[in-house]
Amino acid sequence: MFFYMPTKVYQEKDVVINKSEEWCILGNRALIVTGRSSARANGSLADVIAALTSNKKEYVIFSEIEENPSVDTVMRARDMGISNKVDFVIGIGGGSPLDAAKAIALMIFHSGKDKDYLYTKGSDEALPVVAIPTTCGTGSEVTPYSILTRTELLAKGSIPHKVFPRYALVDSKYLGYAPVSVLHNTAVDALAHFYESYINTNATDYSRMMVEKGLKVWARSKDVLEGKREVASSDLDNMMLASSMAGMAISMTGTSLPHGLSYPVTVRRGMPHGMGVGYFQAGYLREADKTDRDNVLKWSGFGDADELADFYSKVCTAEKLDEEILILSAEEILSNEMKLKNCPYIVDREKMLRIVGVN
Repeated sequence: MFFYMPTKVYQEKDVVINKSEEWCILGNRALIVTGRSSARANGSLADVIAALTSNKKEYVIFSEIEENPSVDTVMRARDMGISNKVDFVIGIGGGSPLDAAKAIALMIFHSGKDKDYLYTKGSDEALPVVAIPTTCGTGSEVTPYSILTRTELLAKGSIPHKVFPRYALVDSKYLGYAPVSVLHNTAVDALAHFYESYINTNATDYSRMMVEKGLKVWARSKDVLEGKREVASSDLDNMMLASSMAGMAISMTGTSLPHGLSYPVTVRRGMPHGMGVGYFQAGYLREADKTDRDNVLKWSGFGDADELADFYSKVCTAEKLDEEILILSAEEILSNEMKLKNCPYIVDREKMLRIVGVN
């Protein structure tokens, strides 16, 4: 049994500025990695620039990270970082910019390697990374994972390299600017991380301790997600805390079947990541050990898997996926033993089709 969490986490208001003297010593010129607009709209980019400027640090900005970031985008950002001689990387945003920032930091450090190195086992050394989340789902600020899309293969998955951020700077004020759909989808992603970490071959007492506490934190804002009351600042704090705790849980265990099943759905049907992983959660739980299933549902405020499925339909408003993509997702997982290994129960084709909802 083990517990390893090398990322230093701060969660407080104005944390980017308040802790800037500490995290700015990581380097002298930063590559800021973010999406096209949200970091400007929610003030996180302005805070980072102010922190760097006050500490006399230089920076360049790469603001072209798309949802489900591609290997090609990572390499373009890598080239910008090398040409500008950056010595640390700052990721701002949801899971896409944060995942990309880790891969970019890896490839800048290994400047003599081409894009194939991303999927080649080797050194995990990378430039230092600072992660600033602005959504409440991926937990990427505290995980070593980087999920990228290989456009030419119509495939999405984690690179084998493990790059933990040095600092996670968590400020819920940025979450207040997120659209309701992003809030819902990312909160469902955090819920999925908890479920898949607990019902997992690699689960330990440490990871399950994180899941139990984290689900109880997540459940505090369940009414907000269902539209039963207005969101309060304490809800935003809880959502961000739950997201980071879920990230810590999967850092110890990895994710399981629903994440693997979601990748064809997000790449081929354009479904947002949180909505995609949420689609398969009820089916995954229905096939799990009853005690494990009852525990996680109770801690997250659900009576049974059907109630979870109703919640998902309400907050994610996802249309039923067509049978073609569901069978494709099922077959891809069944043909890859590595993608089955984290599931603690035996899965044959009949059971997999039940999980994805093909009867």
